[in-house]
Amino acid sequence: MTLSQSPFFDENRILHEVILRATRSSGKGGQNVNKVSSKVEVRFPLHTSTALTDAQKTIIFNKLKNRINLDGEIVLSSQDDRSQLQNKRIVIAKLFDLLNKALKPIKKRIPVKPSLAKVRKRLNEKKEQAVKKENRSYKADLSSE
Repeated sequence: MTLSQSPFFDENRILHEVILRATRSSGKGGQNVNKVSSKVEVRFPLHTSTALTDAQKTIIFNKLKNRINLDGEIVLSSQDDRSQLQNKRIVIAKLFDLLNKALKPIKKRIPVKPSLAKVRKRLNEKKEQAVKKENRSYKADLSSE
């Protein structure tokens, strides 16, 4: 199975720690659904993992707390394909993608001050809009009577 290499963890060590389980899938597939266990569920025991450092585990716990069950496991499943092997590939890719996204550091936003020309342009457009709206209103000339 060729997967993209993660800069944050060793994927082979993660693969040795995951627990894979195949069950019967629901949905389309006809008679095949009733006979073949094509749905694949992966369980990654985060708290006992040796592939991740304690700092990485803390980050993952904080960012993925809604996806971690009471046993401290990340549980994902796939039943997209009729093939168990393809579902296994999909669910493992989902796990690696989830871990990579959780461990990717958030870029700090660098505030940028608008240029003087942009500020002037914006103010001119505001002034033009105000004049346009001012010209729409009807003003009765009462002094000429």
